[in-house]
Amino acid sequence: MTERTLIKNLAAATDGPVSVSGWVDTVRDQKKVQFVVLRDESGAVQLVNPRPSDDEGNVIPSELSDAISGLAQGTFLTATGELKHDERVKLGGVEIKLDGLVVAGAANPETPIADDTGVDKRMDWRFLDLRQPKNNLIFRIQTTLEHAWRTYWVENDFVELHTPKLMASASESKAELFEVDYFEGKAYLSQSPQFFKQMAQPAGFGKIFEVGPAFRADPSFTSRHATEFTSVDSEISWIDSHEDVMKLHEELLVAGFQAVKDKHGAEIEAAFGIEVVVPTTPFPRIPLAEAKRIVAERGYEVPRHDDDMDPEGERQIAAYVKETFGHEFVFLTDYASSIRPFYHMRHEDDPSLTNSYDLIFNGVEISTGAQREHRVDVLVEQAKDKGLDPEELDFYLDFFRYGVPPHGGFGMGLSRVLMLMLHLTNIRETTYLFRGPTRLLP
Repeated sequence: MTERTLIKNLAAATDGPVSVSGWVDTVRDQKKVQFVVLRDESGAVQLVNPRPSDDEGNVIPSELSDAISGLAQGTFLTATGELKHDERVKLGGVEIKLDGLVVAGAANPETPIADDTGVDKRMDWRFLDLRQPKNNLIFRIQTTLEHAWRTYWVENDFVELHTPKLMASASESKAELFEVDYFEGKAYLSQSPQFFKQMAQPAGFGKIFEVGPAFRADPSFTSRHATEFTSVDSEISWIDSHEDVMKLHEELLVAGFQAVKDKHGAEIEAAFGIEVVVPTTPFPRIPLAEAKRIVAERGYEVPRHDDDMDPEGERQIAAYVKETFGHEFVFLTDYASSIRPFYHMRHEDDPSLTNSYDLIFNGVEISTGAQREHRVDVLVEQAKDKGLDPEELDFYLDFFRYGVPPHGGFGMGLSRVLMLMLHLTNIRETTYLFRGPTRLLP
């Protein structure tokens, strides 16, 4: 049997016998010739079968012709035939004259989704939705992005960790915890690897990263929230301030965007109509109070009772940064301690502010980062200030009782980065299998 050739490699192959495997995209069943567009994970190719005829030009029935006539869209098959280069063929400049085909998995003739089907129904049939070249490309981009990030981390001597996702207590907010039965007791799904990535600092690891799942029992039905998501985390020792974390963060993003642009730039422009812009460094940095003043001058007032920046404020400050600096990213810094976790370090001269930031990308927050408080006595007081019982945090506070360096880090949502990079409007599009308040299938 001829070895399978990926469709993307046909252009460089020599004319002659070839075997390809994939699924049927379209069939044109004409009187004298049949055409099948076959797709695989790498591209599409045209298969052609001239119907046999007698001396008078009458079509003679054949097993191959009948098989092609019976093909439904989505059927997986292996086709063998003669590869021929022909610049007149619009689809890749090659075609395959069929000798035979073997159906591996036939498809039902009625497909449950179409090009204009809404996103929620497409999620019901995600395995069919992902056959679309545009959707396939998203996850090739994701692979390139993560590989570039890992390359950056590894080349800069970071240690990769895999932290547990079953927790004895909350790492962030008790209000957003999923509780699960755990033998005779209760456990909680991890909202963040926060405590455990910090534990690596007194362990002497120096610099760590993790790409893994996180869970939030958040009943939000927005286009950018999920109850399970992939969190991209990093933590580093021996920092002077959150500025060191921001520098790491922007270097990592530049490495990732450059890799995506180099490998997929032309494909992205063709599929999504946008150009991937590799951000320049340093990214703009604006203290939150100043950002709110700028937004107010643009005609939008962030609600006064809110110490945070709301979604419309994020969009407005992003628009200002794009107009003023030509940049898609902005660090909003110096968030109020009232809305930050107890483990964020507070300003030495103003404890109402923290050494922290949110990173806004194309108008949406993709990450929170900070310098952590490493002085255990200060941590205890800040936990109390947040209404937390230090005894319940004792296992965490132990990390700081036996020596710890100054440290900080960030957590970032992978699907949000992809969504905003590709100028999409819904995180469902950039999540392989989305989980939300009403979705646990497929």
